[in-house]
Amino acid sequence: MRLANKVALVTGGGSGIGRAICQRFAREGAQVVAADIVEARAQETMALIQQAGGNARAVRADVSNWDEVQAMVQETLAAYGRVDILVNNAAIGSQNDILTYGPEFWDHVLAVVLKSVFLCSKAVLPNMLERRSGVIVNISSVNGLTGLGDEPYSAAKAGVINLTKNLAITYGPRGVRANAICPGTVRTPIWADRVAQDPHIFEKLAAWYPLGRVAEPEDVANAALFLASDEASFVTGEVMLVDGGLMAGSYKMAKELMAE
Repeated sequence: MRLANKVALVTGGGSGIGRAICQRFAREGAQVVAADIVEARAQETMALIQQAGGNARAVRADVSNWDEVQAMVQETLAAYGRVDILVNNAAIGSQNDILTYGPEFWDHVLAVVLKSVFLCSKAVLPNMLERRSGVIVNISSVNGLTGLGDEPYSAAKAGVINLTKNLAITYGPRGVRANAICPGTVRTPIWADRVAQDPHIFEKLAAWYPLGRVAEPEDVANAALFLASDEASFVTGEVMLVDGGLMAGSYKMAKELMAE
């Protein structure tokens, strides 16, 4: 088992990518704390892991709130004594045009997507630095690398990438690794409203991906497992694309250019 006896704290662990990461880590022997702003979702993740024979706890936390982040980490430390792995996954987004929302919405998205990475990292780093050992995996997005709309989410995800690099160079000499994953489109519950409007949205989006499909949460979880494990012991400051080739180039344009 690649994460035997490791303690992993996963934010946004109640659904989608976060739940898949919690389950994947637990199968590899980690003791998992699933944190979510909706306690019932975190509890469900915990129950699924326990039913499969794994070790898990559920914590309710608003990761944009410093007091709640501190309480979340303290509860983890009280239960397990340490945090070996932090996965900053919690996020929200919106497909609305920038002209349709106000500064309060912008601030809220940046608080959940970017500020939370700062807060959670700040809260776990003292324990990691004391032990000279720790891994931070931040879930960014291809939106943080190019213009794909959803401006507050995309700007925040770009910030996550830069923050990851700074964490890596600042704390690498003290035993802490930090890496980011940039997924493309992932089939998660966050798409439920869009799917209700357009049941074929994933098939349409798949046309942009060289691999011919969108990602499943497990695709991202597998990448997170590698980065969290000792197999990646010499990997830090990395931005790993898990995007089916989306950012390699314009697949649809290439098809048009090569069409006879």
